[in-house]
Amino acid sequence: MSTEPPPPPGSGEPPENDPFRKQPPPPSYGGGPYDTGGGGPYGGGGPGGYPADPLAGMPPLADSGKRTLARIIDMILVGIVVVLLTLAFGVSEYQMNGDRISAGRSFAQSLVAAVLFVAYDTLLIARSGQTLGMKWLRMRVANLSDGATPSTQTSLLRALVLWVPFAFCCACIWTVICGGWSFFDKPYKQGLHDKAAKTVVVSTGS
Repeated sequence: MSTEPPPPPGSGEPPENDPFRKQPPPPSYGGGPYDTGGGGPYGGGGPGGYPADPLAGMPPLADSGKRTLARIIDMILVGIVVVLLTLAFGVSEYQMNGDRISAGRSFAQSLVAAVLFVAYDTLLIARSGQTLGMKWLRMRVANLSDGATPSTQTSLLRALVLWVPFAFCCACIWTVICGGWSFFDKPYKQGLHDKAAKTVVVSTGS
């Protein structure tokens, strides 16, 4: 009879009901490109016995060009709702006069846009990891640490970093900087909102 104690239970694993949770790959005895002994980009080894490379066991990273197209689709869809709501309530951001009423209306439209964009991203990403644009172009958001669908808190943080500056101060500039960061980021192709939330965007099919 073996006298070895039973192995300790795993910790930090994705929820059992998450169909995208990453399965631990077989042990590797060779030094991969990320096998530096220092763990992932946020410190430490992967949870649940995962290797130092957080991408091991995940689908390939999504193409940055397709990510941009998916974001444009989402902006159009939510933008239509923003325009309809602001027109219905007599709110417009582009008044030519400079009185206080015009300034108040400008803030109101920005507030409506921020709430709708943040809610759209948060609810859909927390539910399935996909906005409509991502679903149509076959990609999804995943936790970098374990490949699971991001939690509501993670999805909210990601959405706030992406959409609040977009809605209130520097829409075009922030969109280019935050989303375009993935074109140059190595090795995880993360936008600034991904870095804040510790997520990546992966492909779900060809």
